[in-house]
Amino acid sequence: MFTDSHCHITDDSLYEKIEEVIQNIIDKKVTSCMIMCTGKKELERALEIKKEYPFFKVAFGWFPEDAKTITEQDYIYLEDVIKQGKIDCLGEIGLDYYWDTSFNDLQKEMFIRQIQIANAYNLPISIHMRESTKDCMDILKQYAKTKIIFHCFSGSKETMMEALKMNAYISFAGPITFKNARQAPECIQACPVDRILSETDSPYLTPVPYRGKQNQPMYVEYVAKKISELKNIDLDSLCAQISKNYQSFFER
Repeated sequence: MFTDSHCHITDDSLYEKIEEVIQNIIDKKVTSCMIMCTGKKELERALEIKKEYPFFKVAFGWFPEDAKTITEQDYIYLEDVIKQGKIDCLGEIGLDYYWDTSFNDLQKEMFIRQIQIANAYNLPISIHMRESTKDCMDILKQYAKTKIIFHCFSGSKETMMEALKMNAYISFAGPITFKNARQAPECIQACPVDRILSETDSPYLTPVPYRGKQNQPMYVEYVAKKISELKNIDLDSLCAQISKNYQSFFER
C-alpha cells in the first residue's frame, strides 16, 4: 500500500536492528521501498537484503561530500555495479552548499560526471539539492536525459514547476508534517498526482507524530496521510497512484 522512495536502512544506525526494521515495513504495509546507499558497505548490505526481499529497489551513487576525495577508481566501481545490474537507480547525487561552499566546483564536476554515467546506461537518478537550486537545476536541464526524482523536495512552487517541465517526480518527506512547513502545502496542492512520491529519508526527518525519534520506513504512512489531506484525495487512492508513479520511474 505505502511507498518509501528513499530510505537509508543500511546506515549503521538502522542496520544494527535490520530484522526489526524490515518486519515493521511488512507489518505497516510498506510494499515499495528504495534503499539509498552512500558507500560500498551500505550497497553490499542492501544487495543481500534485496536477495531475500525482492520488493526492495537499490540505489547507489557518490554523495556531494564525496567530491572532496573521489578518485577515478570510484567512478569505475560505480560503472561496474551498473554493468552487473546491481542497482536500479543512480543516487542520491546532486549538490549541497549548506555546510561548505569551498568545493562547489568539485561537486558540480562530480554531479555532471554521474549524470553522464546514468545517461550512458539509461539509469534513472535521485537528486539531492540543498541550498544549490540554481546550479542544480541548470546542470540537470543541460545534461540529464533519464528519469529524475527530486528527493525530499523542499523548494518553492516555481522550482517545482521547472522540475515538472523535465518530467521529474517530486518526492515529499517528513518535513511536510511539521508546523513550520511553509512551502510544502502549496507545492503538494499544485503538483499533479501522477508526479508525486512519498519517502522517509530514514533514519532522518521523522514525521509528526514521531518527530524527534529515529525514523523508519514504516512512518511513511504519516507522509502519505498528509499528502492525502492536502490533495483532498482518499488515502487508498493516493497510495495506489503513488505506487504506480514509483513503478513508472523504473520503466525504461
